[in-house]
Amino acid sequence: MSDQPVTVVGATGYLGRHIVAELDGRGHRVRAVVRDPARARRPGPHGSPALDGPRTELVTADVTAPGRVAGLLDGSTRVFSALGVTHQKASPWDVDFLANLAVLREAERSGIESMLYVGAIGMEHGTSLVARSKTAFAAALESSPVAGRIVNPSGYFSDMASYVTLARKGLVFLPPDPGIRLNPIHGADLAAFCVDLSADRAQRDRVRVEVGGPDVLTAEEIARLAAAAVGATPRNVRIPRRVLDGAVWTASRISERHGNLARFFAEAMTGDAVGRCTGTHHLSDWFREIA
Repeated sequence: MSDQPVTVVGATGYLGRHIVAELDGRGHRVRAVVRDPARARRPGPHGSPALDGPRTELVTADVTAPGRVAGLLDGSTRVFSALGVTHQKASPWDVDFLANLAVLREAERSGIESMLYVGAIGMEHGTSLVARSKTAFAAALESSPVAGRIVNPSGYFSDMASYVTLARKGLVFLPPDPGIRLNPIHGADLAAFCVDLSADRAQRDRVRVEVGGPDVLTAEEIARLAAAAVGATPRNVRIPRRVLDGAVWTASRISERHGNLARFFAEAMTGDAVGRCTGTHHLSDWFREIA
């Protein structure tokens, strides 16, 4: 195994932490790019691990700041990006597109072997700035001389935590079509999939793959699993499409950032999002863990 480091940007997010832990656990040297080393060394949200592995080096840098990526990838062989807007007070264009693009340009300059980027399933059909920013970067990566690996997950277990919270309160809100299907994936399973894909040297072509967890479920079935986990019988309420649209409109009046995120998540609630089944973690077990 090469002793050259693998660089991870977006390392302190839910998935980024799992990717760093997976790489470190397999014996790779890891260069984890973080903004706050003290926070990085503590466990993250939804059970994501602390960045404290024996082969992990924390590098402090804000990749959204102009010029801060220069030299960041020197000596690396590969780079993983789990960089994207979640709750930050930032524009998706600045993070999901421009920051990732700056990392890609540095990868091209540094002679990086491959870059793996984690987007979102169905992003190319989305109208939100989040989806359009992710799609724009994926297109840039696919046209780059750096070998691109684009992984689009169905959704994370962490995204499903609200079902448990609502079930405990006795009222679960379902999407306009409760029969939509998805297979959310645990961060550890997605990280293992990403590391396997990046390490596959036989795969020299550019790759775009949609992936999810082992269980394909409807939104209604997810609500039932959450209810069973908390031992309650909550009332399920389907959100009419007009109400969902109204919520997006209201969020956009609060701020452009709120509106963009609301539109991104609303669009994810209106159609199937099923990727290649992988992993060993089951949502029912995870619900019981967090209940």
